[in-house]
Amino acid sequence: MPAFLRTALAATALAAALPMTALAAAPATGNAATAAIGQQLRRYEQVLNASDVDGVMALYADDAVFMPQHSQPAVGRDAVRTAYRQVFSTIKLDVRFQIDEIQQLSPDWALARTRTNGTVKLLASDQPPAGEANQELFVFHREADGQWRFARYLFATTNPPAGR
Repeated sequence: MPAFLRTALAATALAAALPMTALAAAPATGNAATAAIGQQLRRYEQVLNASDVDGVMALYADDAVFMPQHSQPAVGRDAVRTAYRQVFSTIKLDVRFQIDEIQQLSPDWALARTRTNGTVKLLASDQPPAGEANQELFVFHREADGQWRFARYLFATTNPPAGR
């Protein structure tokens, strides 16, 4: 085969492969990002209700910040893990998430606004579970492995204060 023909065939093969390479490396956008983030929120609901610290931590980014209500923020994975261990040693949750909004802010950043409703049981009490309702804001980062993880998470109760 003449050298110019080999060169032409190689160039054609390379040109045909480049769009596929670009697609494989492209960040998740639009519906793909929304679906992936929705799946992560459903996983969080499952592991939260199972009091599964390792499952929760699989959803958090390396530089995670967890901002629970009435508490100082837990900054970094070790602090976030400690915070969830404390939560799960104190209460048992049975909640359901409702996703109100997912907004992709850039190829690798997004936010989700959710609400949860269900019950919380104080483990050190013989009282029955009480109503639990929160509103949440998640900031997601798409990490190098392509997974969307919680970079920041904050929640606040929507239950009325006691006595009202």
